[in-house]
Amino acid sequence: MSRRAASFAAYGLLGMPLAMAALPVYIQVPIYYTSQLGLSLSLTGFVLFAARIVDTVQDPWIGLWVDRLARRSRLGRALWVACLVLIIAFAGLWLAPVSGPLLAAWLAFALIIVYTAHSVLNIAYLAWGARLAPDTVGLTKAAGWREAFGLAGVVLASTLPAWLVNAADRSSQQSMGAYSIAFALLLALGVTALLHRAPPWLHAQLAENSASWRVCLANQPVRRLLPPYFLNALSVSVPATLALFFIADVLVEPHWSGYFLGTYFLAGAAGMPVWMKLATRLGPARAWRLGMILAIITFVWAATLGPGDRYPYLAICVLAGLSLGADLVLPPVLLARLIPDRQAPAAYYGLWSLLGKLALALSGLALPWLAILDYQPGEIGSGGHALAWTYGGLPCFLKLLALWRLRNFHDSNGEQTT
Repeated sequence: MSRRAASFAAYGLLGMPLAMAALPVYIQVPIYYTSQLGLSLSLTGFVLFAARIVDTVQDPWIGLWVDRLARRSRLGRALWVACLVLIIAFAGLWLAPVSGPLLAAWLAFALIIVYTAHSVLNIAYLAWGARLAPDTVGLTKAAGWREAFGLAGVVLASTLPAWLVNAADRSSQQSMGAYSIAFALLLALGVTALLHRAPPWLHAQLAENSASWRVCLANQPVRRLLPPYFLNALSVSVPATLALFFIADVLVEPHWSGYFLGTYFLAGAAGMPVWMKLATRLGPARAWRLGMILAIITFVWAATLGPGDRYPYLAICVLAGLSLGADLVLPPVLLARLIPDRQAPAAYYGLWSLLGKLALALSGLALPWLAILDYQPGEIGSGGHALAWTYGGLPCFLKLLALWRLRNFHDSNGEQTT
């Protein structure tokens, strides 16, 4: 491996622990607190929504703050503080010291702290990636390393907790405690690699004062990119929130959940080099559009599945997973190309993160919606049809809307999706 490639790999490493934290928080927390700790489905959904709204609102402010720290060369200390806070809060999320009526309050408190620390690290990380290379090829390579390590973290998050439970007959809390230790070690390693081995944050010393949200939104190509990005993020967030419920109560294959999720994310990793090559040849917007089309064609069939359909669902995981690389790599590259050289990037990624978090917040409302439709976790057949179509049909409709909004998108280099 060349020195340049090694520096890109050092940048990408932090993507692994950040993904190891994000996946359990967004996918496993709902079923963990309802099925393991006894919190009601509706209350869990509303707590998730409220905590995610707080997380959504604060991200633009965090972006402005990160820009100021970068200009003053104080970012490293802030990243280490955020690292320590995230390690403690993430462990506390799974090892809840309370029960009964206080459980909902603990969930809200732990989620907000996890979200805040994770946002500081993630926004700084994305902004760093937008300023570590002067050209599209370098930006795409950096994004590829970041998302490849991120997918590795997702695969670990999908399989490691289940393996810990089965290997040593641990309880769910014990297995998540062990998982939290592994996460802490990798997070510390990732921050160290970013600060001491990654390519430097280019032009930080030349950037103007942090761009305000008005400045970000006045950038017309950015403004046109945000709606399809939000709709696509929402199309990913809904099935992420409902995946384990779908596997347990529609497919009735809860013991296969690790295999399904692992297959999906491994397919995403396998497809990532293809999307990077397509982005170089066709442009990132056209390549992203093709990824959306592949996702719709394959994932819509999930709404038609029922008990025992493990192998058709496994095939869907492979094909839909291949499209995942496009969603992960290409939108951040598009945004990075649209940020003027003389403007600090973290404010843009704060706004970007706001939309992604808003999509996650709205997806939490799927739980009380399903409760209204008589679905109850663990009760096979209760609201299963509504769960299947909310999980498989709604995301495809949202992706179609994202495709429609992306049809006239122009990037800064004149690319148009047609």
